[in-house]
Amino acid sequence: MAPIALALLLAACGSTPVRVPEPPTHTLPPTVTPEPATRALRLGLALGGGAARGFAHVGVIQVLEQNGIRPDFVVGTSAGSMVAAMYASGKTAAELEATALSMEEATLTDWSLPILGRGVLRGEALTRYMRQAVGGKLMESMQIPLGVLATDLATGQGVLFRRGDTAQAVRASSAVPGVFAPVHIAGRDYVDGGLVAPVPVRHARDMGAEVVLAVDISSAPEGNSAVGSVQVLLQTFAIMGQSINRHELAGADVVLRPALSGVGSADFTARLRSIEAGRAAMQAALPQLRSQLARRLPANRP
Repeated sequence: MAPIALALLLAACGSTPVRVPEPPTHTLPPTVTPEPATRALRLGLALGGGAARGFAHVGVIQVLEQNGIRPDFVVGTSAGSMVAAMYASGKTAAELEATALSMEEATLTDWSLPILGRGVLRGEALTRYMRQAVGGKLMESMQIPLGVLATDLATGQGVLFRRGDTAQAVRASSAVPGVFAPVHIAGRDYVDGGLVAPVPVRHARDMGAEVVLAVDISSAPEGNSAVGSVQVLLQTFAIMGQSINRHELAGADVVLRPALSGVGSADFTARLRSIEAGRAAMQAALPQLRSQLARRLPANRP
Protein backbone atom coordinates (compact mmCIF):
# COMPACT_ATOMS: atom_id res chain seq x y z
CA MET A 1 0.00 0.00 0.00
CA ALA A 2 1.25 3.47 -0.81
CA PRO A 3 2.51 5.49 2.19
CA ILE A 4 -0.03 8.26 1.70
CA ALA A 5 -2.96 5.89 1.45
CA LEU A 6 -1.75 4.07 4.60
CA ALA A 7 -1.53 7.33 6.51
CA LEU A 8 -5.07 8.28 5.55
CA LEU A 9 -6.35 4.86 6.64
CA LEU A 10 -4.71 5.06 10.04
CA ALA A 11 -6.04 8.56 10.57
CA ALA A 12 -9.55 7.41 9.84
CA CYS A 13 -9.13 4.64 12.41
CA GLY A 14 -8.10 7.09 15.15
CA SER A 15 -4.47 6.06 15.14
CA THR A 16 -1.67 8.46 15.74
CA PRO A 17 -1.34 10.71 12.72
CA VAL A 18 1.63 10.11 10.58
CA ARG A 19 3.49 13.14 9.21
CA VAL A 20 4.26 12.78 5.57
CA PRO A 21 7.72 14.21 4.79
CA GLU A 22 7.76 17.07 2.30
CA PRO A 23 10.00 16.80 -0.70
CA PRO A 24 13.38 18.48 -0.19
CA THR A 25 13.79 22.05 -1.43
CA HIS A 26 16.89 23.74 -2.82
CA THR A 27 17.66 27.43 -2.18
CA LEU A 28 18.84 29.22 -5.31
CA PRO A 29 21.64 31.81 -4.92
CA PRO A 30 20.53 35.45 -5.24
CA THR A 31 20.72 36.89 -8.73
CA VAL A 32 23.70 39.25 -9.10
CA THR A 33 23.28 42.09 -11.60
CA PRO A 34 26.64 42.80 -13.23
CA GLU A 35 27.92 46.37 -13.29
CA PRO A 36 27.52 47.93 -16.74
CA ALA A 37 30.77 48.04 -18.71
CA THR A 38 32.25 51.51 -19.06
CA ARG A 39 35.21 53.10 -20.79
CA ALA A 40 37.42 56.13 -20.31
CA LEU A 41 36.59 59.36 -22.10
CA ARG A 42 38.72 60.22 -25.13
CA LEU A 43 41.01 63.22 -24.60
CA GLY A 44 41.74 65.75 -27.32
CA LEU A 45 44.62 68.22 -27.03
CA ALA A 46 43.98 71.45 -28.99
CA LEU A 47 47.08 73.61 -29.43
CA GLY A 48 46.57 77.22 -30.47
CA GLY A 49 48.55 79.55 -32.69
CA GLY A 50 50.84 82.30 -31.49
CA ALA A 51 54.12 82.08 -33.41
CA ALA A 52 57.14 81.98 -31.05
CA ARG A 53 54.81 81.80 -28.04
CA GLY A 54 54.14 78.23 -29.19
CA PHE A 55 57.10 77.00 -27.15
CA ALA A 56 54.64 76.99 -24.22
CA HIS A 57 52.96 73.94 -25.75
CA VAL A 58 56.12 71.95 -25.04
CA GLY A 59 55.80 72.65 -21.31
CA VAL A 60 52.16 71.54 -21.34
CA ILE A 61 53.08 68.22 -22.95
CA GLN A 62 55.91 67.71 -20.45
CA VAL A 63 53.51 67.82 -17.50
CA LEU A 64 51.00 65.54 -19.24
CA GLU A 65 53.72 62.98 -19.90
CA GLN A 66 55.06 63.18 -16.34
CA ASN A 67 51.56 62.40 -15.05
CA GLY A 68 50.88 59.53 -17.42
CA ILE A 69 48.24 61.38 -19.43
CA ARG A 70 48.36 60.69 -23.18
CA PRO A 71 45.86 62.39 -25.48
CA ASP A 72 43.83 60.26 -27.88
CA PHE A 73 43.89 63.07 -30.46
CA VAL A 74 46.05 66.14 -31.01
CA VAL A 75 45.11 69.04 -33.27
CA GLY A 76 46.87 72.34 -33.88
CA THR A 77 46.65 75.71 -35.54
CA SER A 78 49.71 77.52 -36.89
CA ALA A 79 52.52 77.24 -34.30
CA GLY A 80 50.32 74.75 -32.46
CA SER A 81 50.26 72.56 -35.56
CA MET A 82 54.08 72.40 -35.55
CA VAL A 83 54.22 71.12 -31.97
CA ALA A 84 51.19 68.87 -32.52
CA ALA A 85 52.82 67.22 -35.54
CA MET A 86 56.13 66.60 -33.76
CA TYR A 87 54.35 65.19 -30.71
CA ALA A 88 52.04 62.99 -32.77
CA SER A 89 55.03 61.64 -34.72
CA GLY A 90 56.34 60.04 -31.53
CA LYS A 91 58.68 62.62 -30.04
CA THR A 92 58.85 62.51 -26.24
CA ALA A 93 58.54 65.62 -24.10
CA ALA A 94 62.31 65.66 -23.63
CA GLU A 95 62.85 65.44 -27.39
CA LEU A 96 60.38 68.25 -27.95
CA GLU A 97 62.28 70.48 -25.54
CA ALA A 98 65.60 69.65 -27.19
CA THR A 99 64.10 70.47 -30.58
CA ALA A 100 62.67 73.74 -29.27
CA LEU A 101 65.96 74.86 -27.73
CA SER A 102 67.94 74.04 -30.89
CA MET A 103 65.47 75.71 -33.27
CA GLU A 104 66.85 78.74 -35.04
CA GLU A 105 64.58 81.37 -36.54
CA ALA A 106 66.82 81.54 -39.61
CA THR A 107 66.08 77.91 -40.48
CA LEU A 108 62.38 78.74 -40.86
CA THR A 109 62.72 81.84 -43.01
CA ASP A 110 63.29 82.08 -46.74
CA TRP A 111 62.75 85.63 -47.90
CA SER A 112 61.15 86.51 -51.20
CA LEU A 113 59.90 89.63 -52.95
CA PRO A 114 56.29 90.22 -51.82
CA ILE A 115 54.90 90.12 -55.36
CA LEU A 116 51.15 90.76 -55.58
CA GLY A 117 50.77 90.32 -51.82
CA ARG A 118 51.93 86.70 -51.85
CA GLY A 119 54.02 87.16 -48.69
CA VAL A 120 57.59 88.01 -47.75
CA LEU A 121 58.43 84.37 -46.90
CA ARG A 122 58.03 81.50 -49.33
CA GLY A 123 57.57 78.87 -46.63
CA GLU A 124 59.69 76.21 -48.29
CA ALA A 125 62.22 76.36 -45.44
CA LEU A 126 59.44 75.64 -42.95
CA THR A 127 58.33 72.66 -45.03
CA ARG A 128 61.86 71.22 -45.10
CA TYR A 129 62.26 71.73 -41.37
CA MET A 130 58.98 70.04 -40.51
CA ARG A 131 59.56 67.14 -42.86
CA GLN A 132 62.83 66.39 -41.08
CA ALA A 133 61.30 66.97 -37.63
CA VAL A 134 58.57 64.34 -38.16
CA GLY A 135 60.82 61.90 -40.00
CA GLY A 136 58.87 62.30 -43.24
CA LYS A 137 55.77 60.63 -41.76
CA LEU A 138 52.42 61.10 -43.41
CA MET A 139 49.59 62.32 -41.19
CA GLU A 140 47.78 58.98 -41.28
CA SER A 141 50.94 57.22 -40.02
CA MET A 142 51.28 59.19 -36.79
CA GLN A 143 51.42 57.47 -33.38
CA ILE A 144 48.65 59.80 -32.16
CA PRO A 145 45.83 60.76 -34.55
CA LEU A 146 46.73 64.24 -35.83
CA GLY A 147 44.68 67.14 -37.17
CA VAL A 148 46.11 70.31 -38.73
CA LEU A 149 43.81 73.26 -39.34
CA ALA A 150 44.18 75.63 -42.29
CA THR A 151 41.85 78.11 -44.00
CA ASP A 152 40.68 77.77 -47.60
CA LEU A 153 41.57 81.15 -49.09
CA ALA A 154 38.76 81.03 -51.66
CA THR A 155 35.88 80.07 -49.36
CA GLY A 156 37.07 81.24 -45.94
CA GLN A 157 36.21 77.83 -44.49
CA GLY A 158 38.40 75.95 -42.06
CA VAL A 159 39.82 72.71 -43.43
CA LEU A 160 41.14 70.03 -41.08
CA PHE A 161 43.91 68.03 -42.71
CA ARG A 162 44.18 64.47 -41.40
CA ARG A 163 45.87 62.66 -44.26
CA GLY A 164 48.75 63.35 -46.59
CA ASP A 165 51.96 65.36 -46.36
CA THR A 166 52.37 66.48 -42.74
CA ALA A 167 54.94 69.17 -43.49
CA GLN A 168 52.81 70.67 -46.25
CA ALA A 169 49.74 70.80 -43.98
CA VAL A 170 51.73 72.51 -41.20
CA ARG A 171 53.07 75.03 -43.68
CA ALA A 172 49.50 75.80 -44.81
CA SER A 173 48.29 76.13 -41.22
CA SER A 174 51.13 78.57 -40.49
CA ALA A 175 50.79 80.73 -43.63
CA VAL A 176 50.02 84.10 -42.05
CA PRO A 177 48.64 86.22 -44.91
CA GLY A 178 51.12 88.83 -46.00
CA VAL A 179 53.97 87.07 -44.19
CA PHE A 180 53.98 83.60 -45.81
CA ALA A 181 52.84 82.86 -49.32
CA PRO A 182 49.59 80.85 -49.50
CA VAL A 183 50.08 77.10 -49.89
CA HIS A 184 48.70 75.33 -52.97
CA ILE A 185 47.34 71.85 -52.18
CA ALA A 186 45.22 69.77 -54.56
CA GLY A 187 44.23 72.78 -56.64
CA ARG A 188 43.33 75.09 -53.75
CA ASP A 189 45.16 77.81 -51.80
CA TYR A 190 45.37 77.67 -48.02
CA VAL A 191 46.43 80.16 -45.35
CA ASP A 192 46.73 80.31 -41.56
CA GLY A 193 44.15 78.29 -39.63
CA GLY A 194 43.97 81.02 -37.01
CA LEU A 195 41.68 82.99 -39.30
CA VAL A 196 38.86 80.58 -38.43
CA ALA A 197 39.98 79.04 -35.10
CA PRO A 198 43.02 80.33 -33.17
CA VAL A 199 42.53 77.29 -30.89
CA PRO A 200 40.86 74.40 -32.78
CA VAL A 201 38.51 73.16 -30.06
CA ARG A 202 35.55 72.12 -32.21
CA HIS A 203 37.89 70.34 -34.58
CA ALA A 204 39.16 68.22 -31.68
CA ARG A 205 35.51 67.33 -31.06
CA ASP A 206 35.08 66.47 -34.72
CA MET A 207 37.99 64.03 -34.44
CA GLY A 208 36.20 62.20 -31.60
CA ALA A 209 37.39 63.90 -28.41
CA GLU A 210 34.97 63.81 -25.46
CA VAL A 211 37.21 65.90 -23.20
CA VAL A 212 39.07 68.81 -24.82
CA LEU A 213 42.13 70.41 -23.25
CA ALA A 214 42.69 73.73 -25.05
CA VAL A 215 45.91 75.73 -24.87
CA ASP A 216 45.48 79.41 -25.73
CA ILE A 217 48.77 81.21 -26.38
CA SER A 218 47.29 84.19 -28.19
CA SER A 219 48.40 87.62 -27.10
CA ALA A 220 46.07 90.40 -26.07
CA PRO A 221 46.32 93.41 -28.41
CA GLU A 222 47.16 95.80 -25.57
CA GLY A 223 50.87 96.52 -25.34
CA ASN A 224 51.88 94.75 -28.54
CA SER A 225 54.33 96.42 -30.85
CA ALA A 226 52.81 97.67 -34.11
CA VAL A 227 55.97 99.08 -35.69
CA GLY A 228 56.79 97.52 -39.05
CA SER A 229 54.65 95.60 -41.51
CA VAL A 230 55.04 92.18 -39.84
CA GLN A 231 54.17 93.56 -36.39
CA VAL A 232 51.12 95.31 -37.82
CA LEU A 233 49.92 92.06 -39.37
CA LEU A 234 50.42 90.13 -36.13
CA GLN A 235 48.61 92.85 -34.20
CA THR A 236 45.74 92.63 -36.68
CA PHE A 237 45.56 88.89 -36.03
CA ALA A 238 45.52 89.49 -32.26
CA ILE A 239 42.62 91.92 -32.55
CA MET A 240 40.65 89.70 -34.90
CA GLY A 241 41.28 86.57 -32.89
CA GLN A 242 39.82 87.89 -29.62
CA SER A 243 36.16 87.40 -30.48
CA ILE A 244 36.78 84.16 -32.43
CA ASN A 245 38.69 82.73 -29.50
CA ARG A 246 35.99 83.52 -26.96
CA HIS A 247 33.48 81.57 -29.01
CA GLU A 248 35.85 78.68 -29.72
CA LEU A 249 37.16 78.25 -26.18
CA ALA A 250 33.64 78.10 -24.77
CA GLY A 251 33.46 74.55 -26.12
CA ALA A 252 36.53 73.30 -24.25
CA ASP A 253 36.43 71.39 -20.97
CA VAL A 254 39.75 72.73 -19.67
CA VAL A 255 41.38 75.92 -20.97
CA LEU A 256 45.02 76.81 -20.32
CA ARG A 257 46.34 80.32 -20.72
CA PRO A 258 50.07 80.24 -19.96
CA ALA A 259 51.42 83.45 -18.42
CA LEU A 260 53.16 84.89 -21.49
CA SER A 261 52.79 88.60 -20.81
CA GLY A 262 55.64 90.46 -22.49
CA VAL A 263 56.57 87.55 -24.76
CA GLY A 264 56.18 88.68 -28.36
CA SER A 265 55.03 86.50 -31.22
CA ALA A 266 58.47 86.81 -32.81
CA ASP A 267 60.49 86.47 -29.59
CA PHE A 268 62.58 83.32 -29.98
CA THR A 269 64.84 84.40 -27.11
CA ALA A 270 62.07 83.74 -24.54
CA ARG A 271 61.63 80.05 -25.38
CA LEU A 272 62.70 78.81 -21.93
CA ARG A 273 60.32 81.23 -20.23
CA SER A 274 57.53 80.10 -22.56
CA ILE A 275 58.17 76.41 -21.86
CA GLU A 276 58.09 77.08 -18.12
CA ALA A 277 54.86 79.09 -18.47
CA GLY A 278 53.28 76.10 -20.20
CA ARG A 279 54.45 73.76 -17.45
CA ALA A 280 53.08 76.01 -14.72
CA ALA A 281 49.70 76.40 -16.42
CA MET A 282 49.29 72.65 -16.94
CA GLN A 283 50.39 71.82 -13.41
CA ALA A 284 47.78 74.20 -12.00
CA ALA A 285 45.04 72.68 -14.18
CA LEU A 286 45.83 69.03 -13.43
CA PRO A 287 43.09 68.57 -10.78
CA GLN A 288 40.47 69.98 -13.16
CA LEU A 289 41.66 67.75 -16.01
CA ARG A 290 41.74 64.66 -13.80
CA SER A 291 38.19 65.41 -12.65
CA GLN A 292 37.02 65.56 -16.25
CA LEU A 293 38.81 62.34 -17.17
CA ALA A 294 37.38 60.53 -14.12
CA ARG A 295 33.98 60.47 -15.79
CA ARG A 296 33.05 57.25 -17.61
CA LEU A 297 30.86 56.39 -20.56
CA PRO A 298 29.05 53.13 -21.44
CA ALA A 299 31.45 50.80 -23.19
CA ASN A 300 29.05 50.35 -26.12
CA ARG A 301 28.89 54.05 -26.84
CA PRO A 302 30.84 54.84 -30.03
